[in-house]
Amino acid sequence: MDRSRPVEVVATDGSAAAARALGERLVAAVSGHGPAVLPTGPDDAPPPARLRAPVAPGVAAVVTTSGSTGVPKAVLLSGTALAASATATAARLGGEGRWLLALPAHHVAGVQVLLRSARAGVPAAVMDLRDGFRPDAFADAVAAARPTVTRLSLVPTQLRRLLDDAQDGTGRGLDALRGFGAVLVGGAAAEAALLHRARAAGVRVVTTYGMSETCGGCVYDGVPLDRVTLDIEDQDPSGAGRIVLGGATVAEGYQGLDDPAFLPGRRFRTSDLGRVLPGGRLEVLGRADDVIVTGGEKVPPVVVEQALLTVPGVREACVVGVPDPEWGARVVAVVTGAGLEPEAVRREVDWLGRATPRAVRVLDELPLRGIGKPDRAAVRDLFAVEGGATRA
Repeated sequence: MDRSRPVEVVATDGSAAAARALGERLVAAVSGHGPAVLPTGPDDAPPPARLRAPVAPGVAAVVTTSGSTGVPKAVLLSGTALAASATATAARLGGEGRWLLALPAHHVAGVQVLLRSARAGVPAAVMDLRDGFRPDAFADAVAAARPTVTRLSLVPTQLRRLLDDAQDGTGRGLDALRGFGAVLVGGAAAEAALLHRARAAGVRVVTTYGMSETCGGCVYDGVPLDRVTLDIEDQDPSGAGRIVLGGATVAEGYQGLDDPAFLPGRRFRTSDLGRVLPGGRLEVLGRADDVIVTGGEKVPPVVVEQALLTVPGVREACVVGVPDPEWGARVVAVVTGAGLEPEAVRREVDWLGRATPRAVRVLDELPLRGIGKPDRAAVRDLFAVEGGATRA
């Protein structure tokens, strides 16, 4: 007898009503009273038939992810894994809470916000995102949900906008942010300077690391959640190597695709490099395939980005490698900030030696993809189009 489970595509458009409808279907799917749910966003093309094929009975959500390649994959998340993630999050944060959804509902982080609140017995409050994320609209959404809303999940770009608004605008968004008992920040790397600004402003920030294949964030402030394992494989002399996550929150795999990243024993070999610091906290060094090999030296972009962020006036930085006939690749960077001169920025970090960017370009905003990750391919294209010629 065929015991496979049908998959229902649930479209969201950024509205609160669509997010609430998705939440109801997710709850039914996790409880086993409805089909598995494949959420889509307002800009998504209809998912192909291969991603909508029936799934195993325990699968509750099918979350699509393009990763860095742009080739869509469908991650199969079981109700058991989603429940384990919600339980572990509540344990780490000191109890259940009502969440405000300020992220796209169809991403794994949005799915988790909807399910965590439902598990706590109260639907999530939802911010309308059809006009994008604006600090004033965020403040209005928080005011409408108070006093019951206590938890929030953001990406670094959203956190930065709220902090910048406090400096240049009304500051209502930051005032609203201070009232949360926990503000999870994930989906992309959050630089130390941004986190310091937030904490200095009284925001209770918790950094998260994870991906769709682990039901979202499963390492909080560098420490794995309960029933989550962390290993570093193929370590170099500095202790850096490939991050492998395991345990109760790992997905069942990809829809219609056998992938060697899913290892025996419910473990997932990520595309990221990291190391465990003294004291046991994970430091994420970025994607393995983003490492720049220049003149035989391996340069993790995050190391150069962190250096650039110490330069006065630099607010954001993205570092990539572009082909070079002599060195194999050369390090280039884009930064954001007012009144910056590229050559002056470059001189400030020339102590990096071979890792010093050969060219720097100043942008108004970083190109982003997905939920808020820097679009490194778009940055490479900027230098390719201009032949690397900048004011640097």
